[in-house]
Amino acid sequence: MELSEQFWNASLEELKRGFIEDKGRFFCLLCGTETERGIIYPEDGLLFEAERYMRRHIETSHGSVFDYLIRLDKKLTGLTDHQSALLHLFYQGKTDKEVQAELNIGSASTIRNHRFVLKEKERQAKVFLALMELLKEKDQYAPSFINLHQTARMVDDRYNITEDENQRILQKFFPEGTDGPLKSFPPKEKQKLAVLREIVKHFQSGQIYHEKDVNEILQPIYADYVTIRRYLIEYGFLDRKPDGSQYWRKI
Repeated sequence: MELSEQFWNASLEELKRGFIEDKGRFFCLLCGTETERGIIYPEDGLLFEAERYMRRHIETSHGSVFDYLIRLDKKLTGLTDHQSALLHLFYQGKTDKEVQAELNIGSASTIRNHRFVLKEKERQAKVFLALMELLKEKDQYAPSFINLHQTARMVDDRYNITEDENQRILQKFFPEGTDGPLKSFPPKEKQKLAVLREIVKHFQSGQIYHEKDVNEILQPIYADYVTIRRYLIEYGFLDRKPDGSQYWRKI
């Protein structure tokens, strides 16, 4: 899924619990699932009120908020693979000695040093967050950037696209509007990203498609639908079984 504006605007406490409440509705920050206060939700022979069902949804669908966040791309977490592995083991309640044995690195004192480095990173993050919050109050010219989607496979400068720039790209390559055909397939990576983000909206989340279905959706959009299909997978918008028998939207 795409990391929504709600995700990025959530408070730390809201992000930790994985959902927000707005006007009697609960929204999962991790996938967009909604529940409504006053409605009872049945599951596995039990009945749940809206907030409890949302908490259950996060447990059953995502494992935990920690599990979801730790799997995000390193460009989003700011963590190295090694730091992510350490945090994951710490979250599991492993002792320093157990972590050292599992990762086969240094000694227990080495692990304590890693804990210190992570604590320093936490302090720096708090200061940086405060600076950015203060900056928002003064910076009148900050552009609005498109959000990254969680399943992005190549997080680099191609995602440096403002909302205005994104609109210009769509107008250029969809001259009849985004419901119309694609004029040509963009040569530049940023343009490809903007176009593919729009095309994937033709697919429903949670629905399984056969290759024939995918082709029928893409063919009216662009004659070379095979290229579009390949790039939707390459950019992490769609996924498929190894034999190509089933496709589904990842965001």
